[in-house]
Amino acid sequence: MRTNRILPAAAAAVTAFLLTGCGAGGDDGAGKIPTAGDGTSSAGTSSAGTGRATAGDGNSAGGKDEVAAYVEAKRAWVKCLRENGLDAPDPDANGQVELGDARVLKKNPTFIDASQKCGGLNPPVPVEIERRLAPKLTPEQIRKQFAFADCMQKNGAADFPDPEPDGNVYGDVQWNSGTAAAKQAARTCAPIIGNPVEQGPGKG
Repeated sequence: MRTNRILPAAAAAVTAFLLTGCGAGGDDGAGKIPTAGDGTSSAGTSSAGTGRATAGDGNSAGGKDEVAAYVEAKRAWVKCLRENGLDAPDPDANGQVELGDARVLKKNPTFIDASQKCGGLNPPVPVEIERRLAPKLTPEQIRKQFAFADCMQKNGAADFPDPEPDGNVYGDVQWNSGTAAAKQAARTCAPIIGNPVEQGPGKG
């Protein structure tokens, strides 16, 4: 399961995965909470496999340096994409690159080839960028994120992460989603975030 920041929809996706058993092959059972840099921009367009960093504070000089280095690295990645036939735009001030509809890109041989050749140049997303791109949650949404995390922890997923005060989780936070207890916790806690409880075996 590949996720990394807790949001209302993301928490629901975490639960849906656990309830249906759907996910990418090769999962080691370590859940990740969805973040701003997991390959999709805030506008819903692909950033082609952007990674995540686990440290960095944008309120410090080091955090600002980290962001500047990230943007420069994204420029090098874009340069490589262009050299391999993809008409990629320059990254914005946050290092985000709008490449278009991910569903279309996945069927584009040029994109696939360029992504494979340039993947090693695509840098992990600093935590400060995650913070900048995170949507502002309402007080009710934040309450639900804390209630969901508390419920998960008390019902079998003790390592499920606590949100930060704004309701989000930043960095490469992992937890063990593969245990029977974690899956049962998801079933128990699903109503908190409005996700329907499992009605039968899912497909994935």
